[in-house]
Amino acid sequence: MTVRVVVADDQAVVRAGFRTILESEPDVEVVGEAADGAEAVAVARRTRPDVVLVDVRMPRVDGIAATAELAGPGVVDPVAVLVVTTFDLDEYVFAALRAGASGFVLKDVEPDELVTAVRVVAAGEGLVSPGVTRRLIAEFARTRAPRPTGPLPELTERERQTWLLVARGLSNAEIAAELVLSPSTVKTHVGNLLAKLGCRDRVRAVVLAYERGVVLPGSRPGAGGGPTGP
Repeated sequence: MTVRVVVADDQAVVRAGFRTILESEPDVEVVGEAADGAEAVAVARRTRPDVVLVDVRMPRVDGIAATAELAGPGVVDPVAVLVVTTFDLDEYVFAALRAGASGFVLKDVEPDELVTAVRVVAAGEGLVSPGVTRRLIAEFARTRAPRPTGPLPELTERERQTWLLVARGLSNAEIAAELVLSPSTVKTHVGNLLAKLGCRDRVRAVVLAYERGVVLPGSRPGAGGGPTGP
């Protein structure tokens, strides 16, 4: 199955570089390019890609506003958005995640990591780049107090443990090793967890965990608070 991608960045050389990297893979096709957020939305609506790769800062309409139009709350047929960021733009990443982004990668991402990120997001799993996960999570929790919004759903003990590990940025394989489970079992637990939390991917589950105070920076499973039922 071919993953269809739209690349949005105001720098032509960056778009060309991403296109070259992505189209070197037999299962990835770049179906459009955009130089700003407004054009990204228009191209995405016309081509219906699997993933839109969006730079944060672009003229006219920035990447966050474009993300909200493509994947935000209330969008009937959302498109997966992968945001490109740099370490000095962390605050924009939080806004992008809230706007509906399915994940983010660094501007200087290695070619193989970029391709992996696109594939993961296209598969609907969502991605928090391992290279910046812990830094972003720590900053997110430091600057934003938990915001209770009603009771959490009933979770099994395994689902509770899985949520804490997902919030720490672990992949399914790493969670399987931590809990001594098979990857397929972990995938099932993650799927059940996301369904109960009402999150379409693990990125949303990470944000929710920190917004609700379920986990704190550097905490280990079982340390501090944990999700509870109503």
